[in-house]
Amino acid sequence: MPTFPLAYLITFSCYGTRLHGDENGSVDRSHNTPGAPLLPPSRAWVVTDERRMKQSCYVLNPKRRKIVLRALRQHCAHRGWRLLAAHVRSNHVHIVVAAEQAPERILSEVKAFASRTLNGSDFEEIGPRKRWARHGSTRYLWQPKHVAAAVEYVVHEQGEPMAVWHEGPGSSLPLPGGRGSDSDF
Repeated sequence: MPTFPLAYLITFSCYGTRLHGDENGSVDRSHNTPGAPLLPPSRAWVVTDERRMKQSCYVLNPKRRKIVLRALRQHCAHRGWRLLAAHVRSNHVHIVVAAEQAPERILSEVKAFASRTLNGSDFEEIGPRKRWARHGSTRYLWQPKHVAAAVEYVVHEQGEPMAVWHEGPGSSLPLPGGRGSDSDF
């Protein structure tokens, strides 16, 4: 019987918004562990990645962020996964989720469900659209203090809040300042 961590911190980016070599920092398979240095800026690498893109960048405006946040909450509830925190930004999404599933499956499913929900919205463009970068980041959270730190990071350390939700104070895990609210500032 597999052993699962208490939760996962899952992050995924919007298509074309975080290219290798970007001056804001980027990672690759060799530079993706916590504390590892970011890749050095490289305009040539950015240009190469831009040329490979099949579509323009996808950015989450306030309407899209609300739709994605709602989709994340609905899908986690449907699957019986405990969504502890979510922050939908303009170019990426963070979630902290407790589930007895492989994080890759969770990542794949929430991206797909968010895309289907966006497809069903009345303002989204019609036709096939790449919304998400390939794969994402999956961090295993084995201890309550790691879960609490991940929730703090997702909710309070992302800059100005965009579409944010986190579990309320009745949680059985020690989580910081839960208020169980939606916000889109």
